[in-house]
Amino acid sequence: MPVGPCVVLVGMPGAGKTTVGRRLAYRLGVDFLDADDAIERRAGRTVREIFNTDGEAAFRAQEAAVVAAVFDSFNGVFALGGGALLDDGTRTRLSVLAAGGTVVALLTASLPVLQQRVGDGARRPLLAGDVRGRLAALVQERAELFAEVATLTVHTDGLDRQQVAARIARVVHARAATDRQ
Repeated sequence: MPVGPCVVLVGMPGAGKTTVGRRLAYRLGVDFLDADDAIERRAGRTVREIFNTDGEAAFRAQEAAVVAAVFDSFNGVFALGGGALLDDGTRTRLSVLAAGGTVVALLTASLPVLQQRVGDGARRPLLAGDVRGRLAALVQERAELFAEVATLTVHTDGLDRQQVAARIARVVHARAATDRQ
């Protein structure tokens, strides 16, 4: 069995990476891992606590280390944090995984839908204050990075998690069938 996730989900906060990821993993019969959960377990603190105490740079360093370890050892569905692609090494490694057959699914949503899904942004340190304004700035800042690594894009507005998971699962199954030939 190849090492590395079979699917990596990328996208903005509120795009549905965790919600869809859990459903997709169930559908594919594999494990699911959320990057923020893995970081929190490793650090023994919440993402918000890391941001508030150590700052964003320290959080990003921890995130890059956790992501690298997951890429080397985890074979399920992995949901990256919205800012994980800011790290050059993460993007490079993700491109290598994609070339090896990992589906890198970019989940997108319109700004109003993202804002509705994240609510007041209380659990998301980068969205503190003006949630809509911060989301709009992050979309602009990160769109090119997401497009750089994505092998599949699914616009999630108007779709439930089962529909999004089904679309991604079809691509995973098609790749697996091609690989067996």
